[in-house]
Amino acid sequence: MNAAPNYPAACGLIKGKSVLITAAAGAGIGFAAARRAAEEGARALMLSDVHEKRLEDAVETLKAETGLAAIYGQLCDVSDETQVQALVDAAEQKLGGVDVLINNAGLGTSCRVVDMDDATWQRVLDITLTGTFRMTRAMLRAMQPRGHGVIVNNASVLGWRAQKEQAHYAAAKAGVMALTRCSALEAAEYGVRINAVAPSIAIHAFLKKSAPQALLDSLSAQEAFGRGAEPWEVANVMMFLASDYSSYMTGEVVSVSAQRA
Repeated sequence: MNAAPNYPAACGLIKGKSVLITAAAGAGIGFAAARRAAEEGARALMLSDVHEKRLEDAVETLKAETGLAAIYGQLCDVSDETQVQALVDAAEQKLGGVDVLINNAGLGTSCRVVDMDDATWQRVLDITLTGTFRMTRAMLRAMQPRGHGVIVNNASVLGWRAQKEQAHYAAAKAGVMALTRCSALEAAEYGVRINAVAPSIAIHAFLKKSAPQALLDSLSAQEAFGRGAEPWEVANVMMFLASDYSSYMTGEVVSVSAQRA
């Protein structure tokens, strides 16, 4: 197994931009993206999550560790349209307009199709796919009149590849990919770009609590480097897609994977 590389120095990729990130509390990709955004020069951040204490801790930690004072937090369940609109309204007001939205909220469980009830199927799709749709719709209503903005969605290689007990999650992430492509064509008319990342496996504390270690070890062993990604390795690609370096990219789904073909 190859060790993870050193944490790369910031390059000011999104200097002066404001960023809104869903599911950004804790130790996963969302929090890593928030940290990288602050390091890469964001002028202001808003984080959302469904866990109040974890969200408060995330905001205070980022303020202390990055030196960026303009970091805000707001509770939001993306399966609730009222909360979604309240989040976007608050971000627009507190950030002075949102330049970048990172749709990171998602829910995954393990269940075979034959054992899955409708509620389990619907819950995963409602958060992972429909939640991304709700956030995108609300944000486009603000971005399109301004004539600029970037949305980065978090999909998954399971939108392309098969894995047992993941039919609901894979279907939702495949939907995120399709939503990315179709909404990007509509948004391009207004100067707004929409892309997605598709990670394979990123190892973080929450995943370790929610998935058996044997499964994580097996999935990591299939990767070319023999390890899962660090959350910041996925966040780095998000920052590229959020930046002007990807100005000609829209409707693209970028695999962040080291999996063997």
